[in-house]
Order: sequence, then structure tokens, then C-alpha cells
Amino acid sequence: MNLVIKVKEIKGHCPVYELNDNFKLLDGYRLVSDIPVCMHSLAALMPYYNALRISSPEQWGLAGKENRGCAYVQCMDAQSYTNGGTAIFEITRQV
Repeated sequence: MNLVIKVKEIKGHCPVYELNDNFKLLDGYRLVSDIPVCMHSLAALMPYYNALRISSPEQWGLAGKENRGCAYVQCMDAQSYTNGGTAIFEITRQV
């Protein structure tokens, strides 16, 4: 199963992403993207990407309040201290 990672929200100013940007993780290991991908976002996804391919976001405490079928993580930029931007990602499974 593949994952689609979409930029759902940006707090502050993100120098890499814009709202609704997206990229994919195919077959559990292939990153496919038409846009630049930030290392902070990959670090946030690494603990969960394989688990989310085969199980529900609820099992990992990552499910959304309104959309329980999507997982949510945010990048590791501490924007309130760095004047950067924190991106929040919505992760969906794609068959």
C-alpha cells in the first residue's frame, strides 16, 4: 500500500513547502515527488511510515479528530524559536 503525504497546515514560514504540496511513498520505500522534500519532514515520518502502510492511524495515536482515516504528524522545526515554519502533514493510504 502507498502513502500520500500532503501539507495540511504551515505555522510560521516554511522555506520548502506550500499549503497542499504533496509527495508519495510507494511500496514502503520509494519516495516520489515533483517538489523538493525537506529532511525535517522525513525525520517526522520515519517512525511511522511502514506501520501506517499496514495499520490504522488510530493504533498509533495519529488519527485526526474529524478524519479518523488520516494520520497527522508535524515536522521538527521549532518555528517559535527559529523563525522558521512548522509543517503539519496529513497522511493517507492509497491502494
